[in-house]
Amino acid sequence: ADFDLMAMEHGKHLVMMNVEADVTIGCYLKQQADRLGVVYSVGAGDEPSSCMELIEFASALGLSIVAAGKGKNNPLNIDATPPDYREEAARRNMNPRMLVEFVDGSKTMVEMCAIANATGLVPDIPGMHGPRADRDQLAKVLIPKADGGLLSRKGVVDYTIGKGVAPGVFVIVEAIHPRVVERMDDLHVGKGPYYGLFRPYHLTSLEVPLTAARIMLYGKPDMVPLPRPVAEVCAVAKRDLAAGETFDAIGETCYRSWTMTVGDARASRAVPVGLLEGGKVLKPVKKGELLTEDNAAPDRTTRLYALRRLQDDMLHGAKIASPALSG
Repeated sequence: ADFDLMAMEHGKHLVMMNVEADVTIGCYLKQQADRLGVVYSVGAGDEPSSCMELIEFASALGLSIVAAGKGKNNPLNIDATPPDYREEAARRNMNPRMLVEFVDGSKTMVEMCAIANATGLVPDIPGMHGPRADRDQLAKVLIPKADGGLLSRKGVVDYTIGKGVAPGVFVIVEAIHPRVVERMDDLHVGKGPYYGLFRPYHLTSLEVPLTAARIMLYGKPDMVPLPRPVAEVCAVAKRDLAAGETFDAIGETCYRSWTMTVGDARASRAVPVGLLEGGKVLKPVKKGELLTEDNAAPDRTTRLYALRRLQDDMLHGAKIASPALSG
C-alpha cells in the first residue's frame, strides 16, 4: 500500500493487481488518486474486471442487471490447508497458500466483493449462494424466487459451481420491452425475460497491459471502487480457534473469507479479512463462526491497519468508525 501511495504522490497512475488490497482500502486509494490528479484502476484480466466489461455492455444496452459473477475455477473445499495441496501446487508452479486461497473460496469472496463495490450490486445473503449451475442453467437459477430462482432480490453478485462456466464470467440480465424480449429469444440468447451473457475466459496478467494503455491513451480506468462500499470481505473460522492464537494469512489454516453487505458486516462488528493476519484470537471460536471484534483483534501496528482506519474515518466519521479499528 505504501508503494501504491508513493507512486501516486509522484504523479504515476496506479493499476491495482492486488484485489485483496482493493477490497480493504480501495476507496481510500481512489480518493487519494482523485486528490493527486492520477488514475486508479483495478487491472484487466482477472474475473472482477472481466465481469465489469459485461456489466457495462449490458447496462449500455438498457438491460437490467439481475446478477453478475463467475464460475468457480477450482473445486470448492472449505477445509483446505496448504499441506494438503503442496503436490498440486508444485505441479501447477503455484504457492500452496495461494492455491488454497482459491480452493477454500476465499479468492471468490474477494473478487465478488470487488465487483460489488465497483457497481453497487450486493451479496444476496452472507457468503452468497454459490449454487451448482451449469452454463445453460444460469438464467434459471440466479433469478428471483418468485420466478423459480434463488434470489431474494435483483442486483446481486454471486458465483456458481458447475460445468461450462469457469474460467468465465457472466451477467444475468432482464429485458422489459416486448420487442427486446422477442429479439433476444429469436437470437437464441435464451427464453426471456431473463438471459445469461457470458465471457468464457479471463486471461489474468496477459490482459493487464490493456488497462495501462487505456489509462495512458484515454485517461480511462477499467474498474474503480464507488465512493462508498456496499460489501465487505469478512472471515469465518476454518477450524476451532483457541484464545491467544495468532492469525495466519488468508489461504492458510485459521480462516476463510466471507463476503457480506456493509450493513450486515457493521451490525455483526465483523473484522475485515484483510486486517486479520498477525492479529490475535481473543476467546475460543468454533469452526464456521464469524470473526468479530468480540473474538478477534487485528494487528494495530501495520500500515494497512492505519490506512483502513483512515478509510473508515473518511466514510463513516471518526466517532462511528468500525469498532474493530478503534483504540
